[in-house]
Amino acid sequence: MAQADVVNMAGQKVGTVELNETIFNVEPNLDVMFRYVNMQLAGRRAGLAAVKTRSEVSGGGRKPWAQKHTGRARVGSTRSPLWRHGGVIHGPKPKDWSIKMTKKMKKVALRSALSLRLKEGNLIILDDLKFDRPKTRELRNVMGNLGLDKTQKTLFILPWQKDEYQNVRLSGKNIYGVKVIIADNPGNSANGNKTNIDGLNVYDIVNHEKLVITTDLVRKIEEVLG
Repeated sequence: MAQADVVNMAGQKVGTVELNETIFNVEPNLDVMFRYVNMQLAGRRAGLAAVKTRSEVSGGGRKPWAQKHTGRARVGSTRSPLWRHGGVIHGPKPKDWSIKMTKKMKKVALRSALSLRLKEGNLIILDDLKFDRPKTRELRNVMGNLGLDKTQKTLFILPWQKDEYQNVRLSGKNIYGVKVIIADNPGNSANGNKTNIDGLNVYDIVNHEKLVITTDLVRKIEEVLG
């Protein structure tokens, strides 16, 4: 079992935590991580771009003038794509851009992302992180105690515990480069096994230089990804 230091909000070491090596100490699979990020970004696309073809635009279907003996170019319809207000040729239509990944590949990607941050020394584990009220200054002070540079993008992922961590989330909204995710309660599959932690994702982990999690979340991660 790998070990990592546990610190408090003052930045002081208060103990160590044993980490499951099959989750936090694997060789990062960059290819699967890339596929996971592509899946996330593709899922954000609305795919609603649409134009009308000549059969859908308004206008009559009549022939505007006779085929011959007018001296004009022959035209079959006022809705021709060559005309103003005519239909569009090969234009975009609503499309589902989503990409599917197996649960196994998703777990491999998450394990790889977590292991990568640990190997880089960019994973910080807190014993707890709670505020009595939303206060940007308090979160800034905690970041200073943890040695987090203002120029480094930082991701906080906190476990789901009703509204106890909402003050932390609100405190981070005004700090540039900081994102706070409240990971939802692990979902349950049909057979009752916990299969995921909503909010824990590869894109946000790799898009931020520093990752801060709590010991409670470590256990939840090991329970789901183990």
